[in-house]
Amino acid sequence: MEKKRRGMLAEARRVVVKIGSRVLARRDGSVDLERIAAIVAQVAELRRSGCEVVMVSSGAIGTGMGALGLKRRPVNLPDLQMCAAIGQSRLMSHYERLFAEQGLHVGQVLLTHDDLKERGRHLNARNTMLALLRNGVVPIVNENDAVAVDDIRFGDNDILAALVTILVEADLLVLMSTVNGLRRKLPNGRTERVPFLAGVTERELGMAQGKGSHISTGGMASKLQAARTAAELGASVVICDGRMRSVLPRVLASDDVGTLITASVDLGALPRINRKKRWIAFFHRSSGSVIIDDGACRALEQQGKSLLPIGVTAVEGRFEVGASVKVKDARGRLVARGLVEYSSGQIERIKGRRSSEIEAILGLKEYDEIIHRDNMVILNPSQEGVL
Repeated sequence: MEKKRRGMLAEARRVVVKIGSRVLARRDGSVDLERIAAIVAQVAELRRSGCEVVMVSSGAIGTGMGALGLKRRPVNLPDLQMCAAIGQSRLMSHYERLFAEQGLHVGQVLLTHDDLKERGRHLNARNTMLALLRNGVVPIVNENDAVAVDDIRFGDNDILAALVTILVEADLLVLMSTVNGLRRKLPNGRTERVPFLAGVTERELGMAQGKGSHISTGGMASKLQAARTAAELGASVVICDGRMRSVLPRVLASDDVGTLITASVDLGALPRINRKKRWIAFFHRSSGSVIIDDGACRALEQQGKSLLPIGVTAVEGRFEVGASVKVKDARGRLVARGLVEYSSGQIERIKGRRSSEIEAILGLKEYDEIIHRDNMVILNPSQEGVL
């Protein structure tokens, strides 16, 4: 199984490469130009072979720290944004110069979560990156740290890379770290590399070692979460050591490096959902939840029905019309995500009632449904941690 899946990596035509801060930085936080040059050369090699590459590059804050002589990552938001503002242009200047030496142009794409949540901006970001790829340009993506605040941050660039993978429908996501994949503890206290995972479960998340460092925010748990998100939409994921010589060409050549993660067999339906439903499922932070009874759960999961007010038993949180919400059953299991036709206050008043009663209760009835099936995605419980 693993050998067959590894062999399929050679067929990848569009790849997202995420480069962690620690891969790009020396111990003091300053940028490692030799490492950047090596990665650029590898990306250029993939481009010459006909493979499209999108880079998601950390390192702006670390580069800013190096410029300012800071030894530890700041903890307050203004100082982080200051480092990002200083470091982002410096980091891009390195990429621009080094890619130019390889005969390639680069295009900077800075994103916040709001850019991918709002439908128009989401499509603009997708179209921009596809246009760059179509014209032979290497998009370099980063979170817009200089302006991002807590409620619009992705959290770390691992999650951003997974969302970019979904956005551009890439075949492969390569998460470059400073370890060669997930490590499994052995009875003798040593560890060994896990070469292959058929999906990511809580068991694998429990194996994760490392929670970031003084110059980064991610860690193995973050990478596994990101890998699960990308793999469940049909992309292969490899977590590997970005410092390894020629690691990108080796991954595409199906060499046994890093940890290869693929979708579980019971997730086969998810890659076929359309782009609008991918947007609903993965690019929205949920504003609240609606709790449904068992009859409504069967109607959604087995019959493909819309969610009607009669099946709703409770509402959690406050949200307006059009908000993204989680749909949960009576036991708290995540059933779906969707965009609501009524506010939380309105749903509180009409829950458990028939659609024919909505107008009498609210004084208006624009929709029969709480969530129409066209605006809802049925999900596997493992999606609970995604945004």
